[in-house]
Amino acid sequence: MTLAADDTVDRIRARINELDEALVATINERLEIVAELFRHKLAHGLPLHDPGREAWLRRHLAESNAGPLSADGVERLCTFVLDLTKEELARD
Repeated sequence: MTLAADDTVDRIRARINELDEALVATINERLEIVAELFRHKLAHGLPLHDPGREAWLRRHLAESNAGPLSADGVERLCTFVLDLTKEELARD
């Protein structure tokens, strides 16, 4: 049997594709919501960056992680998402 003819591989890859698409959709939705928050903060003279909220988010996600993603993986994911959000919103 070749990899190209393996129904199990095809089924699993299709599910991975669905999850990857959901990740992109979730990040896009997060960007839209954070942009809304930034607009509100700018309109009301509030600081855009909230280190306390960022620290809370990291702790919250670490505590709510049921695995198999490691604690280090959660931390790296948080850093990536926060950095990406800041970069994307700075482009606007």
